[in-house]
Parts: sequence; structure tokens; C-alpha cells
Amino acid sequence: MTGNYAGEVAARLDRLPFTRTLWRFVTLISLGGIFELYDLFMTAYITPGLVKSGLFTTTTTNFFGVGGIGFFVFCFFAGMWVGCAAFGFIADRMGRRSIFTISLVWYSLATLVMAFQSTAAGVDLWRFIAAIGVGLEQITIDTFLPELVPPKSRGKAFAYYQFVEFLIVPVVALLGWLLVPLHPWGMDGWRWVAVIGSVGALAAWWLRLGLPESPRWLALHGHHDKAEAVMARIEAGVLHDLKGQPLSPILPSTEEVNTKSTFGELFKPPYGKRTLVLSIFNLTQTIAFYGFGSWVPSLLIAKGIHVTTSLMYAFIIALANPVGPLIGMLFADKIERKWQIVCAGLSVGLFITLFALGVSPFWVIVFGVMVTLSNNWISFVFHGYQAEQYPTRIRARGVGFVYSWSRISAALAGLLIGFFLREGGTLGVAFFIGAAMLVMVGVIGFFGPRTLNRSLEQLSH
Repeated sequence: MTGNYAGEVAARLDRLPFTRTLWRFVTLISLGGIFELYDLFMTAYITPGLVKSGLFTTTTTNFFGVGGIGFFVFCFFAGMWVGCAAFGFIADRMGRRSIFTISLVWYSLATLVMAFQSTAAGVDLWRFIAAIGVGLEQITIDTFLPELVPPKSRGKAFAYYQFVEFLIVPVVALLGWLLVPLHPWGMDGWRWVAVIGSVGALAAWWLRLGLPESPRWLALHGHHDKAEAVMARIEAGVLHDLKGQPLSPILPSTEEVNTKSTFGELFKPPYGKRTLVLSIFNLTQTIAFYGFGSWVPSLLIAKGIHVTTSLMYAFIIALANPVGPLIGMLFADKIERKWQIVCAGLSVGLFITLFALGVSPFWVIVFGVMVTLSNNWISFVFHGYQAEQYPTRIRARGVGFVYSWSRISAALAGLLIGFFLREGGTLGVAFFIGAAMLVMVGVIGFFGPRTLNRSLEQLSH
């Protein structure tokens, strides 16, 4: 009964056109993602302030120096790994909507506490705690979003979600540029940037009121009355959007009857190969995304640019962040996702090298923008791509596990990029990132499955 009803709910969702009602759900989820991305990108723009305040140094004599910026970055991604790997399954147990709200409050409040720490160790600790919530939030969003959106619009939905949340990146960069060099009302500017980021906790309840629980999750876990109530509201909203036009017929669909999920299932057919491919992919893709995004001001300073000017350049480069997903909405559901990832990875390798070789401010900014656009292309594609490859019962667990490898690589990349920056300058960092992109392109190009326009239930078998 549970399996048959879950399949019926999935079929009813998949036949819906992507109307205003579904766009509203995607927008609310995206607004929650804004606070997550603010917290994430804040790392890059407060690090000069942490150094200027005397709490941290750019480089350290040992690999795990608590007072080094590399270790600060490491703590954040280590915390995200814990959120993904250790807590990702919670969204499969407790539902998407609840964990979406809880994790938002979690990292917002932890960031507020971090803003008032007076030692490097205290800042590192609370950055780690906040990052656990950020990691859990990312997994929940990646799981929640595709379960509400029809197959032919999933790519566009993820591109839109990333467009909305990336709108906050220029804001973080602007706040870093304006506040970090100053001491408003006697408090370090970097602390103000952190305090502003904590307002996400105030928005959590409002976002929760506007979002339904995933009908797929409710149906699979036997909450048939709640699932039917949510489906009735969604279908009524879509019918209202269509202004009298009928809905498409419900096509036959199947969904898993088993509601139990185990960690070991991720390594059994047909999911074992997917788990391996996506784990290697996540190990490599993050080196480019955060290796560049979290180190832009420091990379610019290493090219001989003054700290204040580097923050201004970083702000200009950050303006490109929402543009990539916005452009991507035009073709997100027209080109097979694995080939989009391959093309974007090759672009990152090319443009990061040109960025490192650039001398004039104009070309440094241009190639920095192109690296950012390429990284964002990878980002909006893969967040949907990996969520499509697991069934509802283990989707959060599967995404959490494979995505946790990106948190490991990001944590280590923070330390390794500090090393390459010291030993080889910006060009050394570019070669390191370029090598990671070659591995990523090879793995996805040869072994990544095709997912375009297929239902979640088809992809689950």
C-alpha cells in the first residue's frame, strides 16, 4: 500500500507543469539557501580582517597552526563534513522541511557567537559548529528541491535556486570591502560581517510557514493523510495558475516499497558505482570552487595587489556569481548534465591559468569572473545531478555521503592552497586546481550516468 501510494504521489507530482505555485516553493527554499551561502562565502571576505586584527596569520610554520587562515578554512569545511556525513541521514528520518528550518537556525546562531570570540581557537571552534549546520542545510536543500519539481524542469529549478542564493555573494563581498578595513562603533569590521550573517535565524520561521513537507517523503513513510493534504493544496494551486486548463493525465510510476534505509545500501547495485563516481567527483570539484572562491582576496594580494584594492577586485569578481546560474536557466534542461559538468570543468582549468598569468587589473578581473562563472556552472548542475541518482528513502543519506567528500577536499584544499600559494604563488595554485579539474572531467565523462528529463523513480532502479 505504501509503495503503491508513493508511486501514485510521484506520478501526480511529475505530471504537474512548472507553474507559479511550484516556483514559489523553489523560491522559498532558495531564500533559505541565501543565508547558508552568506555564511559559506563569508570565509573569503573576513580573512583579511582576521589577519589585520592580529588573531590570525596568512601562513603558519606548521600544517595545522590554530592561528593560521588555512586552519580557519579547514575548520569550516571539517564542520561541513560532519554535517553531511554524520547528520545527512536525519532528513531521511525526520523529513525535509523540519531539518531545513533547524539547520538554518543552528548555523545562524553559531555564527553570531563566533563574532564575539576573542581568540583564534574560539573563532575556529564556533566556525566548526556553525559549519555543521551549513553542511546539513546543503544536503537538505539538495534533497528537498528535486522532490517538488517535475523532471523536465529540475535543471532550471536548480539553476534558479543557485541564482537566488548567489545574489548574496556580492553583498558579502561588498560588506567585506566596506566593513573589514574599519572598526564601526569600536568593533572589528569582520565581526560586523559575521553578525549580519546571523539574521537567517529570524527568517527561518517565516520560510517554514510557506513550505510544505515533501509529499514523496510523507507517502513513503506512511503519512498518507498528510501527503494527500499537501498534494491537494499543490494541485489546487497549479490548477489556479493554469486558469481552468486541465492537468495532464497521470502516467504509471513505481516507487520503492521498502521504507528502510541502511548505509550499506549505498554500495550495492545499482548505487555502488554511482556512489564511487560521485565521491571522486566531489573530491575534485570543490578544489576549484572553494579553492578559488574562498581565496580570491588572498590570491590577489599574492599578485602584489594592496589589501583594500584586493577586496574591491574580489567584490567585482563576486558580482558574477548570480550571473552564471541565470544564464544556465536557458539550457539547464536541454543539455545532458554530465556533459555540462565536463565543459565547465575544462573552462575552469583554462581560466584559472589565465587568471594567474594576468598582469593588468582588467584581465585579472576578466579571468577571475570567467573562473567564477565556470565554477557556478558546475555547481548548479551537480547539486541536482547527484540528488537524482538515489531513491527517496536514501536520498539525503546518499547525497550526504558523496557530498561529504567535497567537504574533506575543501578542508584539505584550504591547507594545500596555502602551501601552493607560499611555494609557487598564484600560478602554483592554478596548476593545482587545473589538475583537479582534469581528474573530475575524466571521471564524469567516462563513468557519470545520464539523467536528463528522467523521473526520480526511473533513475532509482
